[in-house]
Formats: sequence, C-alpha cells, structure tokens
Amino acid sequence: MTSRTGSAVLLMGCAVMCAALAMGLRAAFGLFLPPMTAAHGWTASGFAFAIALQVLLNGVFQPICGQMADRFGGRPVLMGGAVLYAIGILGMAFSESLGAFTFFAGPVLGFAVSAAGMPVIIASLTRLLPESKRGLAVGLGTAGTSFGQFLVVPAAGFGIGGMGWEWTLLAMAAVALLMIPLALPLADTPPRKAAGGTEEAAGAALRRALRTPTFWFLFFGFFVCGLHLSFLTVHLPGFAVFCGLPVSVGAGALGLIGLFNVAGSLVSGELTQRWRRRELLVIIYAARGVVMAVFMMAPKTTTTILVFSAAMGLLWLSTVPPTVALVARNFGTRWLATIFGLVFLGHQIGGFAGAWLGGVVLDRTGSYDLMWSIQIGAAAYAALIHMPIRDPAPPQPASAPA
Repeated sequence: MTSRTGSAVLLMGCAVMCAALAMGLRAAFGLFLPPMTAAHGWTASGFAFAIALQVLLNGVFQPICGQMADRFGGRPVLMGGAVLYAIGILGMAFSESLGAFTFFAGPVLGFAVSAAGMPVIIASLTRLLPESKRGLAVGLGTAGTSFGQFLVVPAAGFGIGGMGWEWTLLAMAAVALLMIPLALPLADTPPRKAAGGTEEAAGAALRRALRTPTFWFLFFGFFVCGLHLSFLTVHLPGFAVFCGLPVSVGAGALGLIGLFNVAGSLVSGELTQRWRRRELLVIIYAARGVVMAVFMMAPKTTTTILVFSAAMGLLWLSTVPPTVALVARNFGTRWLATIFGLVFLGHQIGGFAGAWLGGVVLDRTGSYDLMWSIQIGAAAYAALIHMPIRDPAPPQPASAPA
C-alpha cells in the first residue's frame, strides 16, 4: 500500500467514524423520552418539541457552519462542534426544567450537529480527495451515519437500562469528544482562487447558485428526501402497531432500514462515479414511489413491513452522493459546504414537515392513508424535477506542454 493510498484510507476511516458518532449520538436522543419525562414530570410533547427544534435548527445552522468550514477548513469546525456536542448533552443531563432542556437539546445541539455533521465532513472529503475517489468517499461518509445508529443507539439503550439515563448521558458527552482526534486528518485547506484565477466571495457564489434553476431543483428534491425519511422514522413503528402488529416489528423495521442503508449508500457512491448523477437521482426517487405504492397495495404483515423496510433502506440516503456531486460539479468546491448546507436546509425543512404532517393527518383522518398518498406523489414530483438538472462533465486536467 502506497503512502498516498494509506493516507486516503486513514482519511476516509476517520471521516466515517466521525460521521458515525455524530449521527449515532443524535439518533439516541429519543430513547431518553420515557425516563426523563417520568423523572421530571415533563410532557412527552414538550420533550419531542425540543428534539424537533433541534432537527429544524440543524437545517438553519448548516449553511452557517458550512461557510465557516469553507473559510477555515473542516477540522476546526468539526472540533468545535464536538465540544459543543458534549456541552449540549451535559446540559440535557443536568437540566431541571423543560425550558433549560429545550435550550440545550434544541439550539445548542442543533448548532453542534450542524458543525460536526455530515455536510461538513463530506465537503472536507471532497476537497481532500481526487475526483476519482469522491463518490466512494461520500458513500462511505453517508453509510457511516447508519453504522453509528447501530453502534451508539443499542449501547445507549443498554446504558439506560443498566446504569440509568443520567450516567448514560454523561458517557455520551465523553464519547462526543472522541470526534476531536478523529477530525485531525480532515485538514482541508479551502482554495482561495476560483476557476478563472480570481477569488470568488461567498456572497457572489451564493447569488450565483440561487439564480440557477439547478440549485432549486436540488433543494426541493432534497426536501422530498427529508419528507420521506422523517415520516418513516417517526411514524413507521406506529403504523405497524396501527396495523395490529407488535411494537418489535416497528423497531426491527427501523433497524433494517439502517442496515440496508449502508449497502445502498456505498452502491450509490460507486454509481455516482459511473453514471450520470441526474439519472441516478431520478431512478432513486421513482423507485421510492414504486416501493411505497406496492407496499400500500400489499397485506400488512410482519414480512411485508420488513421487506418494505429493506427496500427503502437501499434507497434511504442513496440520494446524498449524487446530490453532493451535482453541487460540486455545478458550483465548484470553494464554497461547497455553504451551498450544500443550503440544499441540506431543504432536507431538514422536509424532515420537519414529514414528522409533523404525519401526526396531523393521523389526528384528522384516523389513518395514515392520505399521508402515504402524499409520500408517493412527492416521490413522483422529485423524480420529475431532477430531469432538467444540469449535469456537466468533470473538468479535465490541463495537458502538459509538449
């Protein structure tokens, strides 16, 4: 193994573990709802609002953290996010009032997740690696989020059962600090010159992106991705119970989604290097709609729900590698974290809508049927709006003089 290959392996390995910890810790917060509300006498809706606020603010803060990473590099932003992550979790552990808990779980951790999250990690990898390895790297970084879900969430569950929720939160705060050494290899130096040889300011890059139809197609396509993911994450376990199945079926369904997402993300990263990214996104969103339509027509048994979950897992975050590639191809890598952060904001707005709208539809109609129809229609919409996206070829290196 050459030193360059070894450096790339180390870089991608640290990035995957950093993404795994960042997303794994975040995914475990829902486990604390029963013990913390019982211990403090808080309402479940109050606890849930704090976590929902975190999701929404994660999207709002992401472009800000992205611009910081574009100016100073990913490493200091990730390290600062890790420290803030630990502070936020410690604040959750020691909060005596719901207001204090909401502050630490909402704004503090919302900013921390943005600073130490996948968009910043992926932007650093994209700048540090050659074009030929970017798709694989983004796929690995995306798969790392599911690996973290398998790594951290069960451990947190065992911790709550074995040593209590307070000590488990303290342990999670300590684990968050492990992202600091993992961020050390992500020492990307953002380029100071645009392709034409002159420096492009962040404001000029953003205005250029916002005037481009491709940006808005990606934004609203990612909105649909967030709509799908949050609806299934929040409501699929309840839907299984609504169909007369045990709670364990819903939990198993979410586990299968995470497991198959690892494979789906890696395959998508590889295909991003080989196929047109625009067509790949069209296929992914169209396939989601087909899978959901077939599921709605099938009898709701344990087998059908688990098969549906495996199929959706393959399509879960497979949208990320081609989306990142299209942002980089259309707008360059100088302000990649900033512009992708804005696209990611669309994802998180969609996530908030999916979680909230699913509950509204259930309350108003007594079933999820209308929400499933909305999800299928949204998949068709996302497939259509990706068709006119500009998908340029990668820039060719200048040939050496004869």
